Amino acid sequence: MRELRIEVGDRDVGALLRPADAAHRATLVFGHGAGAGMRHRSLEAIAAAFAAVGVATLRYNFPYAEAGRSRVDAQAVSTATVAAALERAGQESEGPHLLGGHSFGGRMASHAVVEHGLDVAGLVFCSFPLHMPGKPASKRADHLDRIAASMLFLSGSRDGMATSPLLEDVVRRVGGTLHRLETADHGYRVLKRTRSRTDDVFDEMAGHLGAWLEKPGVR
Repeated sequence: MRELRIEVGDRDVGALLRPADAAHRATLVFGHGAGAGMRHRSLEAIAAAFAAVGVATLRYNFPYAEAGRSRVDAQAVSTATVAAALERAGQESEGPHLLGGHSFGGRMASHAVVEHGLDVAGLVFCSFPLHMPGKPASKRADHLDRIAASMLFLSGSRDGMATSPLLEDVVRRVGGTLHRLETADHGYRVLKRTRSRTDDVFDEMAGHLGAWLEKPGVR
């Protein structure tokens, strides 16, 4: 694991570059959720699982997390951070380069593609926050129609921020790929007693990512 600094305008943020453990297949530039920085244990687990299937990760902090604040940055600041992280990944790691993140990080990644015209091999959304809990809606996904890159959605079957059939309708509309993580919620907590799969939820995610990379249209 390498620690980096990424310049975003007149400030800089931390980043962590974890190489692939298996033969390199891609590098994923991965943003954190609204309530946790790049060192959160779930992101550590995701990076480890993805490395095992040949995907390196560059995780980074948004400026608010870097400064220890709880309120997220304005969208313009967030998307500029995503763009800067992708540029740095291009300098530091092998391609193809994917973009994504958990919840807020994934949503800002998608907005960055539209606002900054980013060229990426694909987008990986872990728990895409389609709506607030208890308020089903799909407006947050309207901009996805403007993205040509392939999209992978990894959302828990109990995710209260991406209810069915709303998420299924969005994924179908944008021509994406959706995998529901068995018994997982928005933060990847699973119901062990009712989960039929024997693997860890993060290994489940990595397996879906590895299979998606083999699909036509994903560079």
